[in-house]
Amino acid sequence: MTDLTLNAPRLFDLGGRVAIVTGAGSGIGQRIALGLSQCGASVACLDRREDGGLADTVNMIEGGGGRSLALVADVTIRDALDDAVAQTEAEFGPLGIAVNAAGIANANPAEIMPEDQFQTLMDINLKGIFLSCQAEANAMLKQGKGTIINIASMSGVIVNRGLEQAHYNASKAGVIHISKSMAMEWVSRGVRVNTISPGYTATPMNTRPEMIHQTKEFESQTPMGRMATVDEMVGPAVFLASDAASYCTGIDLLVDGGFCCW
Repeated sequence: MTDLTLNAPRLFDLGGRVAIVTGAGSGIGQRIALGLSQCGASVACLDRREDGGLADTVNMIEGGGGRSLALVADVTIRDALDDAVAQTEAEFGPLGIAVNAAGIANANPAEIMPEDQFQTLMDINLKGIFLSCQAEANAMLKQGKGTIINIASMSGVIVNRGLEQAHYNASKAGVIHISKSMAMEWVSRGVRVNTISPGYTATPMNTRPEMIHQTKEFESQTPMGRMATVDEMVGPAVFLASDAASYCTGIDLLVDGGFCCW
């Protein structure tokens, strides 16, 4: 039977919720942090550097009337993440939403890639996601509810034509599968875990002047004929963070302009 009392717009209301966003100092993480705040959440913003973007993110949130907190931490250090979650809860209350967007990208042919380049990327992109989820879930499991959203990539589903980044692709495939695995471990305990896999997105990294020729290739390979804006990652994140996605766990939401259809 249809529930006629359901108020659809309120499904996306994050008022009273407490969120933490890693990688909040730039790009997708920064814009999602702002978007969660605009939907009513109090948002702790975490990045490994205090200068520049992290302060900008907090200032934008607070300038819009939201509540925010700057946290400087390295996602590869478990104790630092535990401290960040504790600070968030001390400031705002029980943690209910986490978005893990911290990550790096670089390229090198697989046959000559130095071991330290491979390991550093894996430590941040995959180990960092796991440790972040651990710290966040340990807070959420105590209250029997919460939602975690990990930023993966369409590169975890396909191999990008012309890009020599086997380590990056593998890390993002790992993010997708480790998220599904944790979703199933915590499914009966009230914590949902999902991923968003963006396609080519106009982040500062992808819009540098020296990237202009590569950017044109990205656009020509995408069915929609353009890269995504960082704004276009906000809706998917708000959806997965909200009660609108209450029956969604273990999913990978591709936001790729149709790229994976070809």
